[in-house]
Amino acid sequence: MASVLLLYSEEQTEDLMKHLTKFIALLILVTAVAACSGSKEKYTKISPENGKLYIPLKQVSYGAAHYFTVNSNGKEIKFFVLKSRDGVVRAAFDACDVCFPEKKGYRQEGEFMICNNCGQKFHSSRINVVKGGCNPSPLAREAKGDHLEISMSDVATGTRYF
Repeated sequence: MASVLLLYSEEQTEDLMKHLTKFIALLILVTAVAACSGSKEKYTKISPENGKLYIPLKQVSYGAAHYFTVNSNGKEIKFFVLKSRDGVVRAAFDACDVCFPEKKGYRQEGEFMICNNCGQKFHSSRINVVKGGCNPSPLAREAKGDHLEISMSDVATGTRYF
């Protein structure tokens, strides 16, 4: 680059360096914004209607865990819904009886939900079946027509986790 700068006067070289510095700063800013905008909020905020939550089944029909948050008596309650390979739509609080004080929840890896605190794995087909310990704490739900219905009174049972 030094040989290229020799072709320009000192004033032109200073201008070129100023523009180059601005360009690099802009590039860093654009990279930082792109990195931040790629990360979506994990939880979708949902609001009850007549004391119930309604989630379209088509929204949770392909095996991925979908994370939701709802306000219950001033507390944000976090839960996830997924359709396991056996075709059952399942729901659980994003917490367990053991690790909930850490407030780390679960992540999904393939057909398993993994505790973000202790690393234990739970097959998706066992959600709502096995409870206690580090298993995701079950959340009662019912598929009705084209939506999943969850009662706010059932959501309220998870208040202690959050």
